[in-house]
Amino acid sequence: MSESIIAVSVAGLLAGFIFSMPIAGPVSILVATTALKGRLRYCYLVSLGASIADFVYVFVAVFGLTKLYSFYQPAMPYIFAAGSIFFLFLGYKIIRTKIDIENLEDKTHLTEKFQRRDKGAFYTGFMINFLNPTLFIGVITSSFFVISLIASLGFNTGGLSGKMDQNVKEIKRIEGISIENPQAFSLEQFNNIGGGKNKDRLADQTVYPKYFHLVISICYALFLSLGSIIWFLLMAFLIVRFRSRINIKTISVFIKSLGGILCLFGLYFGYQALGMLL
Repeated sequence: MSESIIAVSVAGLLAGFIFSMPIAGPVSILVATTALKGRLRYCYLVSLGASIADFVYVFVAVFGLTKLYSFYQPAMPYIFAAGSIFFLFLGYKIIRTKIDIENLEDKTHLTEKFQRRDKGAFYTGFMINFLNPTLFIGVITSSFFVISLIASLGFNTGGLSGKMDQNVKEIKRIEGISIENPQAFSLEQFNNIGGGKNKDRLADQTVYPKYFHLVISICYALFLSLGSIIWFLLMAFLIVRFRSRINIKTISVFIKSLGGILCLFGLYFGYQALGMLL
């Protein structure tokens, strides 16, 4: 059992770190823009809030609570609508941001100016991911890919790869469509990697305690969230550390551009909401 827990935890940590890297994500955009303004503490709190939402989505995906999706699906148009308003508001605020050139390196000034705003950073990070319905489908497919790959390489995932296969099929059944062509991530294809060695075949025959699937699901979700936090903190630290080497006009243009991308997210979510409602 310990081998399965270690393998799944390491897989979750790497997956959280790697899949958080794209800068085009809403959380990445907010972290990058606030880091360029020197608000490192705000970035930490945003990352922590976003990781809590990640943990919830990932746990639901790998533990097999796909039946909850039946209740979640009817609410998606309204979640998209709320997300649209939220992202448009964030994007507008970022576009309206004015960089104080004289006090760019004045940490005391920045601390006093943003002390109150930092209090809402955790909730902002949480709401960004919570109001992103596409995150759940992304979590399902990416987790299925990662866990299946780990199992195919010969690591014992405690039967979690088989469970993820069932989860994907259940979501497909509810949606009535294929999710990002999951056949490309099929276990049959992964079984050919590493000489077809797959310890999960033996794991399926192993009798585990009733609580084991809960424990291993929590471990994967927890370490995936931790991996995402590590990436965002590293990105924020590097941006804050080297932002003084970037021309202030370049910083301003980059921030406004990222704000515009957030607004595009908002418009996309609004379009999805209207399409579902109409």
